[in-house]
Amino acid sequence: MRAFEAAGRRLNFRAAAEELGVTQGAVAQQVRALEDQLGLRLFLRLSRGLALTAYGTGYLTEVSRAFDTLAEATGRLLDRPETVTISVTPTVAAKLLIPRLAELYAALPDIDLRTMATEALSDFDRDQVDIAVRLTRPPFPANLQAQLLFRQELVAVASPQLVKGLTLPLSGEELRKLPLLHVSHDHWRALLQSREKLPGAAFNHTTLALDAALAGQGVVLACRAFVMADLEAGRLVQVTDATAVIESDYFLVRKRSERPWMRSGTGAQSGCRCSKRVAPELGKGTALTLASTTSTRYA
Repeated sequence: MRAFEAAGRRLNFRAAAEELGVTQGAVAQQVRALEDQLGLRLFLRLSRGLALTAYGTGYLTEVSRAFDTLAEATGRLLDRPETVTISVTPTVAAKLLIPRLAELYAALPDIDLRTMATEALSDFDRDQVDIAVRLTRPPFPANLQAQLLFRQELVAVASPQLVKGLTLPLSGEELRKLPLLHVSHDHWRALLQSREKLPGAAFNHTTLALDAALAGQGVVLACRAFVMADLEAGRLVQVTDATAVIESDYFLVRKRSERPWMRSGTGAQSGCRCSKRVAPELGKGTALTLASTTSTRYA
């Protein structure tokens, strides 16, 4: 039954096998055994996958409903908040997730959200992570589902006190005269079209560089999504019109939907609900499309 449900949802024996952690042959064999037991053909075997027959379509609907009912009954029996672990970078946690925790808890009162802030890549199974937000790019492994949160448009920002008396926007030459703050993935040279290493304080976390900028210590080149709240509140100002759009973008990633009955409690179901709520919150007001975003550098 598990093999049929997964194959019916994915319409591919190989994809179903990856989800269930078994071989493709095992899934095909179990589906064939079910068809023999029922005396009905549930799938049409095509050259590039599967198609449900009329019997298969109706049966999949009922089987899925039955498994969902079992999951809901189990959840009510346990009657305790489900913990969902989200792995994010420290900057995403500080600038986007933490300011929106109240809204998330109000929308998901039955879920305890556990935040794991790290720059390291997460292993969903080893680290027991349900959702991850990372700077990455397609293509993604077949067992992962990714949703674009926002594109990485870099803008140069500083404290209003640092540029007091200067006329904004600054030219590239004027910008070079200010103290520049650097992070590990430094894009200043690309923005300013400089072959030489540019001087300035360096930080291993963007959050530290942003704190330094807020303290009036220099100009930082940061993703617009991370500084929008500070720009709107007047704590930071954009000092130049020049921007840079980096190819890698921020995606919300999770394992492809597993039926809730495949895991203890209702973890898969809670993770799905949580990701559907987290995505719009983190991407709120920050989504940038390639069509509407241009990259401007100094010549």
